[in-house]
Amino acid sequence: QVQLVESGGGLVQPGGSLRLSCVGSGLTLENKAISWFRQAPGKEREGVSCISAAFSGESSTYYADSLKGRFTISRDSAKNTVYLQMNSLKPEDTAVYYCAAGPNAGWAQPDYDYWGQGTQVTVTS
Repeated sequence: QVQLVESGGGLVQPGGSLRLSCVGSGLTLENKAISWFRQAPGKEREGVSCISAAFSGESSTYYADSLKGRFTISRDSAKNTVYLQMNSLKPEDTAVYYCAAGPNAGWAQPDYDYWGQGTQVTVTS
């Protein structure tokens, strides 16, 4: 059974940091494009960051334009885990964050075959 499990969300003050984890079971994350999406209250789910499947040990990473420089996506193949390091967090980053696995990198949500249950991130003073 394929499963993606997110963790690492929580309550943080503006300017703080969190690291989200997405652990895969039943599939090898290194062979998939893994993306983070988020959904804020009353808003549509949007793409945050993506790491492509690895070829010859190399992957490409992508970020939403508004998040470049604050968020970093990475993968630990030995742990079958993808991380999202979030720095300089702002109240507008408050959302449920989801990881998803699919064949190709991108922001088209229907392209993703597997989704996690989400983890809540709340940025408030």
